[in-house]
Amino acid sequence: MKAHKKAAALELIEKLSGVSLPNKSALLDVQVKRIHEYKRQLLNVLSIIHRYDTILKLKREGRADEVVPRVIVVGGKAAPGYDIAKRIIKLVSAVAEKINNDPDVGDLLKVAFVPDYNVSVAEVIIPGTELSQQISTAGTEASGTGNMKFAMNGALIIGTMDGANIEIAEEIGEENMFIFGARAEEVPGLREERAQGKYKPDDRFTHVVDMIRSGVFGWADYFGPLVDNITYVDYYLLANDFAAYIDAQSEVDAKYKDATAWTKSSILSTAGSGFFSSDRTIRSYASEIWDVEPCPVERD
Repeated sequence: MKAHKKAAALELIEKLSGVSLPNKSALLDVQVKRIHEYKRQLLNVLSIIHRYDTILKLKREGRADEVVPRVIVVGGKAAPGYDIAKRIIKLVSAVAEKINNDPDVGDLLKVAFVPDYNVSVAEVIIPGTELSQQISTAGTEASGTGNMKFAMNGALIIGTMDGANIEIAEEIGEENMFIFGARAEEVPGLREERAQGKYKPDDRFTHVVDMIRSGVFGWADYFGPLVDNITYVDYYLLANDFAAYIDAQSEVDAKYKDATAWTKSSILSTAGSGFFSSDRTIRSYASEIWDVEPCPVERD
């Protein structure tokens, strides 16, 4: 069933994005949500650039054996006046155009931006997703239900210990997720360290930022505010979490190669999602918050 839903998701992604996705066995990696700095779509893009750069540095004859093919999907909308969010969308599109048209990469990596993400699109993409990106800076994300829908549909989560990830980990176990990054209680101290100029970013982070700044993906002037923001301020700690994020992505690749282990975690993710059912939620609200009791319905 997961394979059937994945095929349907890939078909819709192709239709909406215009990106050809011939490798149907590639890992379907999805981040769909409102575009915002704290949700860190930009961290995802930096990871994509790192993956692209790593593939190009491998010997051609050995790439297919070393690289786990991925289709990476980003979708969401930006508020009309949110300039930085719009620049992030443009960066996703520019990186996608570069990678998708590079014959040296071929089908090992494809990137697609899904425009006008909405509930109808979610109904197709969520059931087919294999890896769900929930990578907000710890302490910034509300406990929304989108994350729970991915988990219930058997997608494994790569994410920070933030928002719904905390509750999901309690139900399905951290061993069935890919948790990385600073915890909420560490964030203020890390921001202070950054403000005092005491933090030195990982060399890989600096390299991918320089690739954007130097115009590898075009639009260098337009992306200037983005790279300046994460170079000189970095309020949402992309640099701090980058190395751990890359390591977590390596764990994803290793587990995906072991189909039995991946499938087991996928099944356990679905099986452990019962706690998040609307029936249980409403019963808890009624008894713990609203102080109301069920009204039995008489039947003939």
